[in-house]
Amino acid sequence: MQVKILADSACDLPKDFYAEHNVTLFPLKVHVNGQEYDDVKTIDSKTVYDAIRSGDVPKTSQVSPLLFQEVFTKMAENNENGIYIAFSSELSGTYQTSLMILDQVKEKYPNFNLTIVDTKCASLGYGLVVREAVRKSEQNGSKEEILKDVLFRSEHMEQLFTVEDLEYLAKGGRVSKASAFLGGLLNIKPILNVEDGKLVPIEKLRGKKKVLRRLIELMRERGTEMNDQVIGISHADTEETAIEVKAMIEEEFHPKEVYITSIGSAVGAHTGPGTIAIFFLNKRS
Repeated sequence: MQVKILADSACDLPKDFYAEHNVTLFPLKVHVNGQEYDDVKTIDSKTVYDAIRSGDVPKTSQVSPLLFQEVFTKMAENNENGIYIAFSSELSGTYQTSLMILDQVKEKYPNFNLTIVDTKCASLGYGLVVREAVRKSEQNGSKEEILKDVLFRSEHMEQLFTVEDLEYLAKGGRVSKASAFLGGLLNIKPILNVEDGKLVPIEKLRGKKKVLRRLIELMRERGTEMNDQVIGISHADTEETAIEVKAMIEEEFHPKEVYITSIGSAVGAHTGPGTIAIFFLNKRS
């Protein structure tokens, strides 16, 4: 039996990906203008970015425990074998909730064969882990083989990003309000990394062009065998910049593929419009 892959919406894969590849999607909740939405399913990221630009402060919350219970129970009843590849536990309570619900379902179905993995990844870095797991599942890879790859990619995924406006991160408590104000005045933009599942600022530079060049330098410093990789770029309503970065990456590294997606509503609610993120492996085997 083919291994079933489950993921939540923070992996920022395109909406049609889930149906095309029979991936179960758990949407995070997005709260905008007093309304609650299911990420991907009932709201698109452009709506969130427009709301932010108009002064709203969107909020997010974790996947519904009831949805976990419904999906896990149905899988257990059907004797399905699966892997839920989850958003970083440092950025959402979703992973912990899924473990709690799995324990409850296993009380009734002790032989239920579902493994839950905390990727410690976000956005398309997480998405690339899911994408490769789906590919291996469709090739009838064993659960052990798929899990080994998921764990390896999760551990070795580099996740670099920069934001258009520090104010969005300040509202989420990621940088101080004073730092955001000063950054706005001086056109200072941060480069951040996801380390052990957490957002960590690593550098601040003045001007967009310097930031993009530095991102390419960091890729050169941290990546290995870049010509044999699928490199991910996710963007928050700034496709032109994503295409510009893609051209820089292709010229520098000649990778197997550069895969571009939009940052979804749940992640974008915190980063704000204008964000660019790059994902690649620092180790290949």
